[in-house]
Order: sequence, then structure tokens, then C-alpha cells
Amino acid sequence: MIEDNPTNLQLVIYLLQAFGHDVSGAREGAEGIEMARQRKPELILLDIHMPKMDGYEVARRLREDPDCRKIPIVAVTALAMVGDREKLLASGFDGYISKPIEPETFSAKLQEFLGLPVLNHESLPITTKAEDQPAATASQNPKRAALLFVDNTPANIHLAQSLLEPLGYKILTAASVREGIELARRTKPDLIVSDVHMPKQDGYDFHAMVQGDPNLAHIPFVFLSSSVWSIREKETALARGALKFISRPIEAEALVAELEECLPARLRGRST
Repeated sequence: MIEDNPTNLQLVIYLLQAFGHDVSGAREGAEGIEMARQRKPELILLDIHMPKMDGYEVARRLREDPDCRKIPIVAVTALAMVGDREKLLASGFDGYISKPIEPETFSAKLQEFLGLPVLNHESLPITTKAEDQPAATASQNPKRAALLFVDNTPANIHLAQSLLEPLGYKILTAASVREGIELARRTKPDLIVSDVHMPKQDGYDFHAMVQGDPNLAHIPFVFLSSSVWSIREKETALARGALKFISRPIEAEALVAELEECLPARLRGRST
């Protein structure tokens, strides 16, 4: 997967590893081309809009490379213009998958491009190592704890749901601070996880609202952000009373461990 957005890259890697695929990730075109030459993957997933070298140029160079020219290339992009599909196919792509990525259908589409039997999303394992764990779904597990995620990026929300719901967690979501505080007051979650940068009101505003509400102030509050200013913002968040500041990108299993550590003691390590 060649994708400059760390959240999208993390989501794709998690979803495909969960179905037993061996997935490598590159954050820009030149790195992805070199990785393809070395590893000879069975499929290349390629973002279109990237800095330095866009997806069309990456595809052109791969098609000119004798070691890579026969590898199927699938664009993962938000098609917006008439003729985009035809342009992709004419530029050496074998197909495309539209953004935003839908976890429920993404893996099945990839199975088709790989010529493999389509797997049902409900077979998603409870960790990224499919061979180590039996299949589990949220409906098969009792709810362990309720986690509220406040984030205006749909891919981040999808990742949280895909990662934690199969483990038995109840995931509540809000796309803004206003929605988040209303939902928190209504549901009293066991843990609040918030992005920092959101329009109109940011994560620090949300944290201040939570701390100022006597019915919510006791709830553990965690920031989860992919900001380039993570070190400075981590210091700010902890100084204001947040329990933890988690920086993206982070491996799926590490993220689960970090969040479980923040849960109230009575909810930690509860079997599902």
C-alpha cells in the first residue's frame, strides 16, 4: 500500500492483516517503487494524490520496470471527476476502490482483485494475527466497556470501530466537540478518546468541557492524534489533566494495549 495519509495507511494495513494478508506500507511514491522492486508483491494499492510523485507517475514507473510491470495495481482514491475511471485504466491501473474506505466491503473487494474467494466481514479476527485467534464479532461478545471517540475524520472512526468492536467494546462516535459533549452527558462512557485538531472547537476545548462537568470529570480522557507537533501537544495535554496522549501512526495491537491501560481498573482485562 502506497499512501501518504498515515491514518488511511494504518486502516488498510489493519484490515488486510486481519484477514491474514502480509501487508507492507510506504508513505510516498519513490519508497513504494523501491519496496515493490524488492518484495515483488501480488498486488499494489496506490493512492493518487500524493506529494512529490502522484499515483499516475508511480504507476507509469512501475509499468516501465521489468520486475514490476505485471503486478496488478489498484488505485485507492476519491474519484470526483467525469472520466477519472477511464483515465486510471488508461494509465496502467487494473481497477480502483473509492475512498472513504469502508471496512465492511474493502477486504472483499481486495479478495476479488487477488482472485481469491470473498470473505465475509464478520470473519474478522480479534487481533491482527488471524492465524492466532478464532473469529469473533461484536455480536458474539458481551460488551466490555463503552468508549467514546470524538474525531471529524471518518477513516479514524472506521479504524476505531473495526479494531475495538470485534473485541467486545461498545464504540460511541461523534464528529464534533458539540456532538461529543452531548453524547458523553447522555451515555456516561467508560473512556473518552479525542482527536486534537477539529474545526470550530478542538480537543482541548472538549477536554475542558468534560473536566468542567461534575458528571463527566471522573471519566478517563485520552488524546489520539497524528499531529506533527505531537511532542509539544503531548506536554500541553498532560499538563491540562489528560490521562494520556497517543500519537499516530501506531500499530493496532499497541493501540489496544494503550487504551485498555486507560480504562478503570474494574474493566481492565475482563474476558470476552
